[in-house]
Amino acid sequence: MPKLTDFNTLTFDCYGTLIDWERGILAEIRPWVVRNGRQDLDDNTILETFGSVEAACEAEMPAQLYPEILAEVHRRLAARWGIKTDAAEASAFGQSVGRWPSFADSATSLKYLKRYFKLVIISNVDRNSFAKSNAKLGVAFDRVITAQDVGSYKPNVRNFEYALADLERAFATKKSDILHTAQSIFHDVVPARAIGLRTMWINRRKNVGGWGATPSPRAAGAAMQPDCEVASMADFVILHQAHLRGESG
Repeated sequence: MPKLTDFNTLTFDCYGTLIDWERGILAEIRPWVVRNGRQDLDDNTILETFGSVEAACEAEMPAQLYPEILAEVHRRLAARWGIKTDAAEASAFGQSVGRWPSFADSATSLKYLKRYFKLVIISNVDRNSFAKSNAKLGVAFDRVITAQDVGSYKPNVRNFEYALADLERAFATKKSDILHTAQSIFHDVVPARAIGLRTMWINRRKNVGGWGATPSPRAAGAAMQPDCEVASMADFVILHQAHLRGESG
């Protein structure tokens, strides 16, 4: 495991890592499926189906803004589950990102980490959606890089290459300065490792199991192994404090 004190920049996935997107997704989708008589769809089924459909939409429509991706996901979920829907419902889901809650430890952890690192977002949303989430996170990020800026969605390595070039221009940041920090092995750890970034897995589902709203990375093989793993942002802070004391963590 690398020492966290070896880095000066943390790049973050946001949704699933800092924002509790699974709770947010379920808060939007669960009442909708119940209203339409699909009480048989349990939470894991909803999240796993969302994850596979969302990834397909992002791959097929890389130029579309994230609210449009979510609206298309809603339409495809309705078709898959035999639910009648309309444009207003799809649009409302598309605009739901700002309603998704943050994890309880995100804001306090980011405030602490801001003292030691540049903090950077590399997210699969658009700037307007992220701005609504940023208000819940309580810090000013040094850079915010979204799918809207890049014109593609993770796990496309272009998103990481764009971020590396941006950080080099803005701060003369080198690849070795960066620890990419994320919950999703599929969207983040695999492509970040592919271009030589070191990675920290925030394993938010450690006590739950399964992959939830992110597709399984099984096909990635060895590339899915992160350099470090903790179960939460709070545990990340604890590990950093141990490394400051010279402990192995």
